[in-house]
Amino acid sequence: MRAVFTLLAACALLAATPATAQSSDDDAVLLIAHPAFRDADYRQSVLIAAPAPNGGHIGVILNRPTQRSLFSLFPEHEPSKQVKEPVYYGGPFSRSALVALVRRKDDPGEGTVYLMKNLYLAFRVKTIDEIIESTPNEARYYVGYVAWRPGELKSELDRGLWSVLGADIDTVFRKDTEGLWEELLTRTRRLRAGAGYTPLALR
Repeated sequence: MRAVFTLLAACALLAATPATAQSSDDDAVLLIAHPAFRDADYRQSVLIAAPAPNGGHIGVILNRPTQRSLFSLFPEHEPSKQVKEPVYYGGPFSRSALVALVRRKDDPGEGTVYLMKNLYLAFRVKTIDEIIESTPNEARYYVGYVAWRPGELKSELDRGLWSVLGADIDTVFRKDTEGLWEELLTRTRRLRAGAGYTPLALR
């Protein structure tokens, strides 16, 4: 299993070079794609994004479940059978790499990025393997992810490509993501229409 993951995750580790990092603040935000955003990867998408150790940002798309199970991708790895949810499409970076969005109080291990309280994004092969074997359903598994260079996400926000909301665990791990984009887009419009609305600042 680890040998297979090594091949899949090598590009992810080299592209974003994520290292274990933690903050006392909840740095993660939800990004809701503008209706005019026609890029096939991001059209009607909802992302979670947080600062990355390299000074940019990193995250995954939350509302793109695939038709594949983890076990169907790794049929020789028996613990993968325990994962109940489908694998999700996380983004266009390293589409063949497996990453895990992990819900837990403590750091899952090496090669993880802290997103917010009780939430980490794991890239390291060994760490993902241990999560699958110990707490398989306290994580959600993605093929690919999204990464922004320093200043790139701010530029996209300035161009109006995304609306920003605070992130919360229930939304991140919502089982039925159909309609999530429409629901959050409506929420951002209502917030903008309200008196005294101040957009969330991006770290």
